[in-house]
Amino acid sequence: MRVGVGYDSHRFDDARPLVLGGVTIPDSPGLRGHSDADAVAHALTDAVLGAAAVGDIGEMFPDTDPENAGRDSIEMLAAAVQRIDALGFTVVNADITVIAEHPRVGPHSEAIRARLAQALRTTTASVSIKGKSNEGMGWIGRGEGLAVIAVACVDLSADPRGS
Repeated sequence: MRVGVGYDSHRFDDARPLVLGGVTIPDSPGLRGHSDADAVAHALTDAVLGAAAVGDIGEMFPDTDPENAGRDSIEMLAAAVQRIDALGFTVVNADITVIAEHPRVGPHSEAIRARLAQALRTTTASVSIKGKSNEGMGWIGRGEGLAVIAVACVDLSADPRGS
């Protein structure tokens, strides 16, 4: 078994819809970014790739590539899972924490878990997501944006590299 950690943060952008874990969150500003700026999917993609030691989201989907402009981040996560699956890795579980003053993650957690589980090729029982406040401190506390920390565990029992 291996564990990977991912992190992502984005500023809010009133001109965009907010997408977290593949779910559009109403009544909240979106996030600024090259793709759809889904910080949950980005952090989780890095965690999955890191657990398998096969790079990061920026290597797979550089923001200098015009094809990635506005790209669906759930598609990027699914491609990362396909990449590690081709090497014999399986995602065991994922745990995600969204750090923000707003929006509240709780009301959307079941829908997010379902979208992430599908991309990870696992069940919702293997995906956890929660929201935490930054208690008004720093740029997150001022409501300038949000951050996400994700942890993914992968099973290496079928790893053809023998590591």
